[in-house]
Amino acid sequence: MCGLTAIFNSQNAGPIDEALLQAMTDRLAHRGPDGSDRHIGPGIGLGHRRLSIIDVEGGHQPMYVEDGQVVIVFNGEIYNFQEITRELKSEGVTFKTRSDTEVILRAWVHWGAEAVSRLQGMFAFVLWDGRDDTFFMARDRLGKKPLYYTQRPDGHVLVGSELKALREDPSFDRTIDPQAVEDFFAFGYVPEPKCIFSSVKKLPAAHWLKWRRGAEPELCHYWHIPRDETDIAPEVSRQTLKELLSDAVKGRLISDVPLGAFLSGGVDSSAIVATMSELGTEPVKTFSIGFGHKDFDERAYAQKIADLYHTDHHVREVDPDDFSLIQHLGDIFDEPFGDASALPTYRVCEAARQEVTVCLSGDGGDEVFGGYRRHRFHLTQERLKSKLPQALRKALFGTLAKLYPKADWAPRFLRAKTTFAELAMSEEEAYFNSVSAMSDEDRGRIFSERFKEQLEDYQALDHIRGHFAAAPTGDPLRRAQYVDLKTWLPGDILVKADRTSMAVSLELRAPFLDYRMAEFGMRLPAQTKIAEGQGKMVLKKAMEDKLPGDILYRPKQGFSVPLADWFRGPLREEMEKTLNGDRLAATGYFDMAALEKMAREHGTGLRDHSRAIWLIFVFDVFLQGLEES
Repeated sequence: MCGLTAIFNSQNAGPIDEALLQAMTDRLAHRGPDGSDRHIGPGIGLGHRRLSIIDVEGGHQPMYVEDGQVVIVFNGEIYNFQEITRELKSEGVTFKTRSDTEVILRAWVHWGAEAVSRLQGMFAFVLWDGRDDTFFMARDRLGKKPLYYTQRPDGHVLVGSELKALREDPSFDRTIDPQAVEDFFAFGYVPEPKCIFSSVKKLPAAHWLKWRRGAEPELCHYWHIPRDETDIAPEVSRQTLKELLSDAVKGRLISDVPLGAFLSGGVDSSAIVATMSELGTEPVKTFSIGFGHKDFDERAYAQKIADLYHTDHHVREVDPDDFSLIQHLGDIFDEPFGDASALPTYRVCEAARQEVTVCLSGDGGDEVFGGYRRHRFHLTQERLKSKLPQALRKALFGTLAKLYPKADWAPRFLRAKTTFAELAMSEEEAYFNSVSAMSDEDRGRIFSERFKEQLEDYQALDHIRGHFAAAPTGDPLRRAQYVDLKTWLPGDILVKADRTSMAVSLELRAPFLDYRMAEFGMRLPAQTKIAEGQGKMVLKKAMEDKLPGDILYRPKQGFSVPLADWFRGPLREEMEKTLNGDRLAATGYFDMAALEKMAREHGTGLRDHSRAIWLIFVFDVFLQGLEES
């Protein structure tokens, strides 16, 4: 895993700012502590920080072919690089190294942009082809590896693996995008291709961008989630899944440095560890987090799997009141990021890095196989809605939602007010409501009238509507999964995994996010994934001969922190100070009286505003970082 940077003069071949390129590259040292280098040419500069994983001696970057005319900087791993190598060799192509980086270069020279579609893995790379002055960058299908870019008024394009690299530019435009602020408080993250700064874009997952000097850039969406549904017998689907998982894990075990796995004791990580144990000859190194708070502690389940497969198990005990990382979130994520599970995720990455350089994780299992509770609710609601006329639904359930008391303290399945409201909504509105980090009502309450005017007619729901409209299926579950794969997965789950792991120079690999696994999961009919009141049923059934029932069928447990307790206990004073602070007031975004009321209601236990307060808290940390930079 690595960090990359680039400066491209899109107008002419004049010199680029070498000092700026070096500063941008140095800012990503945490992503690549094993080496640094750069390429400088007419109107082009590429920088690289390396974390050595494969071909430690021969895989240095930037890497060149074609007499130095084609050069690349690359972040990620290509798991089928050996297959591509054999194919290219059969067509007369010669190689100088055994690295996957050279495979991308040779494939580009041989196939051009079509080469991207042949790559299996996680990747973001920038390539310069001096033969025709072409600047090219690409990102993997599901968005595991990030890529930010901005174009200055003078035509220079700056690219970086993280936003912090672009901010090294003294002329960086720090204007905040009001729509991104609305998105953050709705989702808890800023969804691609937006960035919190209006001058910056994220290259979307499954896209490449080609830019010939002096011409307009070409943006291509090179991979699409399949439209068709698989009519396959349950026992066949389970066997196919096991074969796909074994192949995906096997490809991710290729490494020239120590390797291990996260083990939470949930279905996904347990399935990964079981598969690794069957494929390997040595005990798998596994890593878990232990909490002192019983509602957040899964140690016993993780230990059960560790004992079953005789892993070399490591547990890091985390104080449930460990909130020391909060002030570092701004530097780790660069943008406001509201998933509080980033805190324990960072801790488990930190613990794993003491023993290994690469870790496999269970990320993606819920998205691919319908594992979230909201998937079950959405499927049930949409089936019920289909039996009732829309006018009747809106009148009946809308009235019930207004009459039913609000119970945000209760478990989701007991919040009838929320359920009635969603039954009265359109499919897009209901799903948006289920994934929102802060409700429309709460955002409307805390935002100032001036800020609402800045938003004009934009609302975060527009982002969800766009993806529902593009979904290649009419099946409610597959539509919800499609939206997750386009929003929640690349915007939250994979950002959290990449930034927390890279902050400690650890590479994460996610077998469930092998794109062939994603295609398979998306093609399965709803009844194969959700049955007997449970999600991920196809995966659970496939693993019955490998994992005990109390692992497979126990209730899903969140990987988070006790926010409500924090803001009524050790962080109460800090919370009140933040929500009444000058920094938030100076933005003009907020109704400060509403924030003061929110702090008071939560602090006294009258209401649970912990999720909303956490978003405001994180946003304030981001603003503080802007002041200090």
